[in-house]
Amino acid sequence: MTSLLHDLRYAIRQLRNSPSFTAIAIITLALGIGANTAIFTLVNAVMLKSLPVTKPKELYRLGDTFESGIEGNQRYGSWSLYSYEFYKLLRDHTPEFGDMAAFQSFVPSFSGRRSGDTEPAQPYAGEFVSGNYFRTLGIGAFAGRMISPTDDHPNATPVMVMSYRTWQQRFGLDPSVVGSTFMINQLPYTVAGIAPPGFFGETLRSDPPDFWMPLATEPAINKEIPLLNSDFKWLYIIGRVKPGAQPARVQSEVTLELQQWLGSQPNLTGQDRATLASEHIVLTPAGNGVGSLQEQYRVALRFLVTIAGLVLLIACANVANLLLARGASARSVSAIRIALGAQRRRLIRSLLTESVLLAVIGGLAGLFVAFAGTRAILLLAFRGSHFVPINPMPSFPVLAFAFALSLVTGIVFGVAPAWMTSHSDPAEALRGVGRGTSDRSLSQKSLVVLQISLSVVLLVGAGLVTRTLQKLENQNFGFETQGRLLVNVDPSLAGYRPEKLFGLYQQLEQRLPQIPGVVSASYSLYSPMGGSNWADDISIEGRPRGENFNASFDRIGPQYFKTIGTRLLRGRVIGEEDTPTSQPVAVINETFARRFFPKEDPMGKHFGIGDATHADDFEIVGIVEDTKYQDARRPAYATYFLPFLQMTKHQEASWLAASQYVGSIELHVAGKPENLEASVRRTLAEIDPNLVVLDVMSMREQLERTFNQETLIARLTELFGLLALIVACVGLYGVTAYSVARRTNEIGIRMALGADRMNVVRMVLRGTLLQVGIGLAIGMPVALASSRLLANQLYGVKTYDPAVLSLAVFVLTACALLAGFIPARRAASVNPMDALRTE
Repeated sequence: MTSLLHDLRYAIRQLRNSPSFTAIAIITLALGIGANTAIFTLVNAVMLKSLPVTKPKELYRLGDTFESGIEGNQRYGSWSLYSYEFYKLLRDHTPEFGDMAAFQSFVPSFSGRRSGDTEPAQPYAGEFVSGNYFRTLGIGAFAGRMISPTDDHPNATPVMVMSYRTWQQRFGLDPSVVGSTFMINQLPYTVAGIAPPGFFGETLRSDPPDFWMPLATEPAINKEIPLLNSDFKWLYIIGRVKPGAQPARVQSEVTLELQQWLGSQPNLTGQDRATLASEHIVLTPAGNGVGSLQEQYRVALRFLVTIAGLVLLIACANVANLLLARGASARSVSAIRIALGAQRRRLIRSLLTESVLLAVIGGLAGLFVAFAGTRAILLLAFRGSHFVPINPMPSFPVLAFAFALSLVTGIVFGVAPAWMTSHSDPAEALRGVGRGTSDRSLSQKSLVVLQISLSVVLLVGAGLVTRTLQKLENQNFGFETQGRLLVNVDPSLAGYRPEKLFGLYQQLEQRLPQIPGVVSASYSLYSPMGGSNWADDISIEGRPRGENFNASFDRIGPQYFKTIGTRLLRGRVIGEEDTPTSQPVAVINETFARRFFPKEDPMGKHFGIGDATHADDFEIVGIVEDTKYQDARRPAYATYFLPFLQMTKHQEASWLAASQYVGSIELHVAGKPENLEASVRRTLAEIDPNLVVLDVMSMREQLERTFNQETLIARLTELFGLLALIVACVGLYGVTAYSVARRTNEIGIRMALGADRMNVVRMVLRGTLLQVGIGLAIGMPVALASSRLLANQLYGVKTYDPAVLSLAVFVLTACALLAGFIPARRAASVNPMDALRTE
């Protein structure tokens, strides 16, 4: 212990005596360790952290995919979404589960207002859950009580549990909230209790639920399309497996129950019976919750972990280079210590203590970098979100990771310099320090080659993902983003019934264009690139039903295509003449025309939703250009557009009746769209104070939010690539400067014999270019091989894109030449007489 403390004091003294070296090394390590710690913070929160529940390892989810939304009666091989009826069957007939809970697979918006408040209703995020939801998870109330099975009955008084975050942020931890009544979509709910801090639901997602409500109350909220008593699949299921039960056997049991249940369904066709054996349920551990963010960001996190590791490796190589150069200047001291009897083991330990101390200090500084980096990453990854349940502050696992990483880093970059310095020949102390350093110079140059090789890999990767983002953002989407404002609303939250919608839409058409600065206005079921897509099977008049007769649809108001900037190609658009009493019409896009009418003119043709009995419901009156509404990486879907209030009888009796409710208002404005937000909100409040505005944003903002993941990868890769380039160039500069200092005597002799300054500059730069050339020769094949791993993430860019490869080589070579030119120019300015006197 005494010798260790002596080594520690000696290391502190050495670092204090070399402030420039210490600062550069600490900054380099802080960036490398901080980048890795920031990424690990996200990995830990998204992939590794368990739910704050009782015995999370006992929880299993029935399903292995994240399919948020509502599914019809289509059957798939692997099931993840379920109807309420099937959930009850599993809950009551699967004794291997101690408890089994169901919950909504998505978090919709609700209008909420505390009874007695005069303020307008505000948007809230809510989730319907079974009565045993909190009991299954093992969650107790922070205040009041949680929802119980007795609350999950049609005749029970509607209650809800509020999240601690909502209670804190919206109501200032007011204790009177518990037991008070809230009007949720015009229906009274009593707040039974407050969930504990840190619990945001069973799914890690941005903007988690503000409250949870019993499933039995869902039909009262969704009067038009109640899901609880339907065959729609909209629920996730989590169960707590009893101790001793084997998950594999439980999986076989629930799969058998699924097949038996499907086999007992009425109207089962022969094809359905043939596929029964392939229908199955996969049991997956649910201690981490339902994999929303896990599935969404798995590939991105793996990629970021890889490039952060490369940056740390480059940082280690750079610090090792600094230690080698520093050790070279002090090799005479080491040689004298060895000559005086110092043990090489003790010398190695002393030098390793210094490198580990340096790494630990760099790790501490890296924690600040990690905190700032994590916050920046969250802003990029979840742009547009109001809240993300990921704490950027380092937790205990993150601190442990940073400490372990610092120790490993200190050992990695300190071993080689310590070994080489400890093996200094004592005779060097007598001969001087100008000789016998070729091995050390070779090691330094090898480290520079490694840095250049890794840097070119990062630069090529950064170029590819940046080009991908540019291609995605600058493609032709079929609509305009300049001067477009979007307002997301939901009239059903204000209690609107279908018969009252016509009056609301008339007021929207009259009032919105009168707002100063509005050029045109319209409304739709959903807007382009908003993340929604409604689709159903169709039938075409005079044609037998095909397997791929499925198309997307949107409902729109007059002036819609003009407002969003979609071009009309043939016929006419939907206008004010398309009323509930006029001939039902539809406008189709180019893909719809090519797919369903490849060799004929679609104008005037008829089609319908569902079976052949409705094949003449809609007449095609226009064709518009393709517009992307959901997936920027895929071609536009075959889509048809219907007037909002034209509904055929079979649609009025189906779930398609929900498509009568406007979801988005589109405005073409003069000037900046954001400047009109206050005026638009004021106008909507004048039309109806209960009409809740869910969100207001420009079309450009909505489009950019769809590229959150691509933007995150591109910006971080650019940052890491720039960091790697800087560190590599600093390393190259250090090696070149050290080489020039070591060859000062030789340079003096050359200049004394007639060499001019340009000869000296060329001589030094040849050595620099040789290292760069070797680094590129090694790094380019690795970069090309690595880029193939990015193939699935690229769009409109080849893995061997010549422009990206050329730019990476040019930037790296130019920066390397600049790093080498500075010491080369200094060498050329050396006075020959002074150089000849240099030892």
